Amino acid sequence: MSSFIHDLIVFLPQILTGLKNTVILMGIISVTGFLGGIALFYLTVNGGKICRKAAEGYISFFVGTPLLVHLFLMYYGLPQLGIHISPLMVSAIGFTLNVSAYNSRYLMTAYNGLDRTEFEAASAQGFTPSEIFRSITLPQVLYLSVPSLTNQIIMNLKETSVAFLIQYQDFFAQVQELASTNFEFFKAYTMAGLVYLLLVSVIVAAARRLEKRIALPGFQA
Repeated sequence: MSSFIHDLIVFLPQILTGLKNTVILMGIISVTGFLGGIALFYLTVNGGKICRKAAEGYISFFVGTPLLVHLFLMYYGLPQLGIHISPLMVSAIGFTLNVSAYNSRYLMTAYNGLDRTEFEAASAQGFTPSEIFRSITLPQVLYLSVPSLTNQIIMNLKETSVAFLIQYQDFFAQVQELASTNFEFFKAYTMAGLVYLLLVSVIVAAARRLEKRIALPGFQA
């Protein structure tokens, strides 16, 4: 254990840099994936027939295909066409495309559980579809989707670990480097698991506080 701790101290600057990179990537894809999910949800609910079909096709494609394939296709495939993108950009784009599809599914599930009489009443009072979406639909759907969206953020954090396969120097990549140096794989991966668990606990605590702050009348917080 003493030798592992010594190596850990030596690698600590790299590990902390990797942890920062992991948090940065998670933050980027959580925001862009959230906005993309709202956009897809809007097209599914308020878009015309062609927009709805396109959004549904997009969601089915990205939910039904592995994220790793998308990352490999962009990082290793695009250079054959003369297009070179940094690992961070590939990760941000690939994850965003994937996360947006899942988030829109969560929002749609919440939408299907809403009482339609509110929409009918708003429409009868002259509200446009966009106004109904912005003022009535979206606030309720977002509130009901907080648990699902929180789970997705947690998945974002954990799935960033696959980015090291396209040379992104994240936390897991640095732990892998530490483990391959001293061959203390069990200790290194146990440490990594504990760090991920700590970050997940922070996300869950933040989500619970958010649920209490955005409680809507008529809903249980």
